[in-house]
Amino acid sequence: MLGVLVQAQTLTATFPSMAGELVRFGTFQGIQSRTLDSVRVGANGTFSFSFKTDKPAIGYLITAENKPYFLILDKNERIRLQGGHLSYFESVQILEGQQNQAFTTYAVQHPRREQALSAWGYLEKIYTLDSLFSIQAVPSQAIQSEKVRIKQEDQAYLEALNPSWYVRWYLPMRSLVSDVSIIAQYRTEEIPATITAFRTLDYTDERLYRSGLLKDAIESHFWLLENSGRSLDSVYLAMKVSIDSMMLHLVKNESRLNEVTDYLFDLLERHSLFQASEYLALKVLNESRCTLNSDLAKQLETYRAMKKGNIAPDMEFKGNLKTSVPKLKKLSELKSTYTLVVFGASWCETCKEEVPKIAKLYPKWKGKGVDVVYISLDETQEAFEQFVQTFPFSSYCDYGKWDSPLAVSYYVFATPTMFLLDAKREILLRPNSTSQMDAWVDYFLR
Repeated sequence: MLGVLVQAQTLTATFPSMAGELVRFGTFQGIQSRTLDSVRVGANGTFSFSFKTDKPAIGYLITAENKPYFLILDKNERIRLQGGHLSYFESVQILEGQQNQAFTTYAVQHPRREQALSAWGYLEKIYTLDSLFSIQAVPSQAIQSEKVRIKQEDQAYLEALNPSWYVRWYLPMRSLVSDVSIIAQYRTEEIPATITAFRTLDYTDERLYRSGLLKDAIESHFWLLENSGRSLDSVYLAMKVSIDSMMLHLVKNESRLNEVTDYLFDLLERHSLFQASEYLALKVLNESRCTLNSDLAKQLETYRAMKKGNIAPDMEFKGNLKTSVPKLKKLSELKSTYTLVVFGASWCETCKEEVPKIAKLYPKWKGKGVDVVYISLDETQEAFEQFVQTFPFSSYCDYGKWDSPLAVSYYVFATPTMFLLDAKREILLRPNSTSQMDAWVDYFLR
């Protein structure tokens, strides 16, 4: 069976001021970008790239200034550019390439329309809420009419584009992502519709996968939920609904499920949205139709096995233990009301910042009934002992790194990882930083 013949496309450019500069040409695959080629601009300012694309995508040109210039890559779309410098968008002219010409036109006009809409929205609120102006019906109606006209003009431009063009799909998608902060701040009445638009997205869509917008779509979706003026409980409920909507398509595509879940889980953890990350973890782990890659599975399994309310395994200290507690053999032998278990390593850059902070706060915490046990994933005695030599709390290492029985039993996949336990080893909190743990001490142990 013969394969599909993909004709090579060309991109040529003339930028005299860029003579001698290195230009990289790349595209996107899901969350990641990848460089396809690079060239040195000629003495006369010219350079070119040849590429093959069986499906439309977004490409980029980037120089040492790291300001990407985005392009539509599609079959039969020969691209010819000229201008001052790629880093200055306004100086670039599209001499050839209809989709890229449409892209550039909209990229200039749409932000101006958005600014005007926000300004009219601000005036509309004044004429609606301020008693000095609310009686003026004519200006208020004029404002509403102008808002409608601007939106219709924007939509008309998109609808006039060739329906088969990739740019016809891409421009509304890019607007959905880029307009989120403006909507949250100035046009809050559009928040419900915008959230609905994100929820109806198919995160396995090949067009989205090749657009460079997959990461932005995930971030914008959950940023808007977090910053939509809701209570925290309401935010978590909304995030659960969004996660459910995303999974409708993702469970049918294992590779996309792994990629999107991995990124979203990390995003929720970084924002301390632990109820949402726990819900995502359990949702994906309970999905029998898909296979998770091993690293992601271990990461998510932590939430099932080590979630708040569960009883953490006891620990037997059979390796190198540095402690002031006489004859300490097990974690359960500590007499403290609370125990913070910290997994770290001397080779972990974040641990080098966080664990010394814990050491400084330890006297305060100890005075309020919180002990600390540091479990090292170092592989050598020298590295372990040098790192922990000044720590005032118990420190332990069996030199097993990730295969340490303690790391395995606590489903540790990253450092630092922390668990706050009560006297019965019930997991009360999984702090993501020393500052969060210290805030817990200040609030709950006042």
